[in-house]
Amino acid sequence: MVIIKSKQDLINLRKANRIVGETLQVLKKNTTEGITTIELDRIAESYIRKKGGKPAFKGYSGFPATLCISINDEVVHGIPGSRKIKKGDIVSIDVGAFINGFFGDAAITVGVGEVGPEAEKLMRVTKESLYAAIKKMRSGRRLAEVSLAVQKHAEANGFSVVRDFVGHGIGMDLHEDPQIPNFHSPQSHNPRLKEGMVFAIEPMVNAGTHEVKVLKDGWTAVTLDKSLSAHFEHTVAVTSGEPWILSDPDEKYDSLPS
Repeated sequence: MVIIKSKQDLINLRKANRIVGETLQVLKKNTTEGITTIELDRIAESYIRKKGGKPAFKGYSGFPATLCISINDEVVHGIPGSRKIKKGDIVSIDVGAFINGFFGDAAITVGVGEVGPEAEKLMRVTKESLYAAIKKMRSGRRLAEVSLAVQKHAEANGFSVVRDFVGHGIGMDLHEDPQIPNFHSPQSHNPRLKEGMVFAIEPMVNAGTHEVKVLKDGWTAVTLDKSLSAHFEHTVAVTSGEPWILSDPDEKYDSLPS
């Protein structure tokens, strides 16, 4: 069942997601050659707590950190540690925050220094895929249109979308119904979108095969063929008009846009 949020729920979700968006801005500035992933994790936790929130991922199903940091061929759920970031890496950073009973969730991929042309294109296309999907989040459309928008743009540019991990509803729980694949799946729940629905849309796009495997740590997913992967995510609300990107810190609205 898809939970419809009230106007007050959306305002509370904006608070949580604004913290997430701001945290990602701070992390983007600090994702530089030589910094360790655990240092980035500490920066994120400190910022979230300074804003009155709590890290959403830390302890969630046993995950040990504030951030998921996935580098190069790592797709998602990388665990921060002593690894130092190198020039030319592409670094996917996924962060969640919890405040006043509601969750925020978003992700970006950052290139460190000069990255190769394939990496540059992959990051650009993945971000474009996210915004193509967001444009479909209008009341009256079907959820499958959101999924298909990601797949069409990624595949038209020669890339593949991950099947094993998907987007999701979000609100008072970090993961709510429905699951939102980044590809067309006839088996997926396909509700008509309604005002008050809130989804975390998160394309994970690979330069090679869509297939992935999970490493022995039980969390880190990598591309099966060692190709590069990028990940972008926003939490977005369906309104009576334009979609409201709750996790965009530059979004001018802190209350429901008219």
